[in-house]
Amino acid sequence: MVTPVRVVIALCLFVPFVAMLWVGSYAKTDPAFIGIPFFYWYQMAWVLISTALTMIAYQLWRRDQRGRSSRKGGVAE
Repeated sequence: MVTPVRVVIALCLFVPFVAMLWVGSYAKTDPAFIGIPFFYWYQMAWVLISTALTMIAYQLWRRDQRGRSSRKGGVAE
């Protein structure tokens, strides 16, 4: 079943893949950040962003599963 929460979860997990696979958007050296070329710091920033988005997706999934199990009256699978 597709719900708005599950769409948000999918977007949280999908966005980092798109950001990293679209190499043309970050295959450059400028702007540099504290002497680090853009290519490197952009990827490292996405490591942190991906971690945050995955944590958000996980928390939303847990909340969705708890809601589903309470509506069913059973234990979440």
